[in-house]
Amino acid sequence: MLPVATSCSVLPSFRRVVSSTRAWSISRTASHGRRTLATVAEDTFRIPLINFSKYLNASSLAEKEQTAQDIVRGFTDVGFIYLNNHGIPQETVEQAFQKSGEFFKLPIEKKLELAWRDPRANRGFVQVGRERVTQSADPEEIKRLREKAPDYKESMEIGRDWDKTYKNYWPQETDAPGFRRTMLDFFQTCHELHVQVMRSIALGLKLDEAFFDDKINEQYHNLRLLSYPPIKRQLLSGEGQARAGAHSDYGTLTLLFQDSVGGLEVQNPRTGQFQPATPIPGTIVINAGDLLARWSNDVLRSTLHRVVAPPLKAISDTEGVTPARQSIAFFCNPNQGAEIKCLPTCLVPGGKPKYPPVTTEDYIVGRLQATYM
Repeated sequence: MLPVATSCSVLPSFRRVVSSTRAWSISRTASHGRRTLATVAEDTFRIPLINFSKYLNASSLAEKEQTAQDIVRGFTDVGFIYLNNHGIPQETVEQAFQKSGEFFKLPIEKKLELAWRDPRANRGFVQVGRERVTQSADPEEIKRLREKAPDYKESMEIGRDWDKTYKNYWPQETDAPGFRRTMLDFFQTCHELHVQVMRSIALGLKLDEAFFDDKINEQYHNLRLLSYPPIKRQLLSGEGQARAGAHSDYGTLTLLFQDSVGGLEVQNPRTGQFQPATPIPGTIVINAGDLLARWSNDVLRSTLHRVVAPPLKAISDTEGVTPARQSIAFFCNPNQGAEIKCLPTCLVPGGKPKYPPVTTEDYIVGRLQATYM
């Protein structure tokens, strides 16, 4: 049974699911002779596919709770889900990808005019090699990792546009027509989906459906456009090299929109092995972040993941090159000053929270400062 099963009062139904999975695994092991439980655990590791229309269009609270339980179970067992029928039109996603692609094709001089400068702002263009995502919080260790194995990607970071303290960096309209309007609309669309998914999580954790509403309404989020340029095999062959190193995300949820190239891998919490999160057309990959894990006393998993190179295309007998890859990540966060402490339904009587309270800003800025500096 998963170790989190004893840490939250909402988990009796999860215990039954995990127990049935274990029984299925044992029977599979018996029927396959020498196959081990660890091997079968890998076979049964699946990111669940959730039909979110069953929640959005439910005619009763009981119907909503059924989908809510599936979502919470996915975050409990794996930390990731695929969401389909989520209400965001495909044309909206395609338009965001188109404008993102146009931005990254701008001359590097134009993009560097919008360079990322401050972890508290967390806005602007990040050139290839500037970021090195990792679980380490040691600035010196991260510096060594960046020098040895930088992340081969570039990104554009966009926050709430009405913030009076930190402003977004926008390209000139003549350089990137429609970029700003498209991204602001997409930011709002993603926030609205985030609210709905957090409502479903609240129900799944036996909280009031609106529990999180006033804790996420400031839209203290980050829209990250990502471009992974083509790269030769030899540049990815070094120790620890990846397009984006293994890491967890910082906030409540991440909504990830993938292209068809692939490369995202998720760590199996039971075996430690990384397994592909293969793109499924029309779906959004959603994972729980660190602050949601802290809020839930680790009932909901903030799972390690990374981006590796997809299959290479041969350009000679000895060399290959990866295809370009695009993705868009919407990092959902609680309000800037929200205090993140153990939820009442995620602590057994007499139990103690695993983590001390922390504010959203202090946690996220600390992680960003270590990652970029």
